[in-house]
Order: sequence, then structure tokens, then C-alpha cells
Amino acid sequence: EVEKIRIKITSLGLTESRITADETIQQLFVECRLNNFLAEETPLSLPKPPGGQRIHYNYSTVINVDKEDNHAEREYLKSILLKPDLPADSLKFTVVSDPPEDEQDLECEDIGFAYVSLKEIFQKQRDIIEQDIDVFDSQDASAVIGKLTVTVEALNALRSVHEECKND
Repeated sequence: EVEKIRIKITSLGLTESRITADETIQQLFVECRLNNFLAEETPLSLPKPPGGQRIHYNYSTVINVDKEDNHAEREYLKSILLKPDLPADSLKFTVVSDPPEDEQDLECEDIGFAYVSLKEIFQKQRDIIEQDIDVFDSQDASAVIGKLTVTVEALNALRSVHEECKND
């Protein structure tokens, strides 16, 4: 039961930026990645919202991190807890522009990144529930282009991994 990380991508809102102004960017989906193992994406791409409005994905996924079947993920979680110098941005959300049907020669393009630190969830002993996180421009990491509302429930899994670290 506890050996899972639950992730929900609720909604995305954009602030006025090059993204809202760019007419070639019409449909957006969101990918969530844990290090290099696992990438999940919202099954739908939704029309880009006007500035100040939100699009709702309400997409949930679960990453299993039980010992038996998901050893690599578990070892990665251990390394997050044990190695303070690892980059803390352990969950990466990417907002991706999905080309319109009639423009299939265009590639999907990463337009923004948002991060959730699993280490911080463990340090604060608090899951992230329906929180707005900043989405940074893929071309300018200091510019915030919007907010992504996410839930990341990882604390029980991290506690379990931490117990195991102590016993190793």
C-alpha cells in the first residue's frame, strides 16, 4: 500500500509571455519524469489557455516503488535521501507543445519545466497536495511562464525507503 508515489497533474495556467503570444503553440500536454526511468504524460493535449485562465487535465498516475519489482526506482529514492549533493529536482514536469493535426511536420516542443523535490517532501515530512508550482521557460530558466497545479504523495514511500536505508 505505501510503496507508491502518487502524482496528479490537475491544471495549468499561463502568464502573459512568449508562450501565450506564439500562435504556433496551440495544444499543450504535460509530461512527468522521475530521473531517467519513468516518463508519464497526460493522455490529452488541451488547447492553450488564454493568459489568466486554466486548462484542467485531472490526470493521475502512480509510480510503484516496492522492493520486489521496482528495485531501480527504489535505489534512486535511496540515493536522493542519502546523497545531499544530488540535484534535488527529482520530479520534473515538462509542458510540451503538441503540433496541430494539420502541421504534423512540426515537432513536439518543450516549452516549460516545473520541479518537485522529493527530498524536500521527506525533509518537511509533508506531501504536496494540489499545490501551484512555477513553470519556467525552457528558453530562459529565470522566467516563470505559468503555474502547474500538482499533487505528489510520496512521503509514505520515502519513509519506507528511509527505514530500509537505516537497516542496510
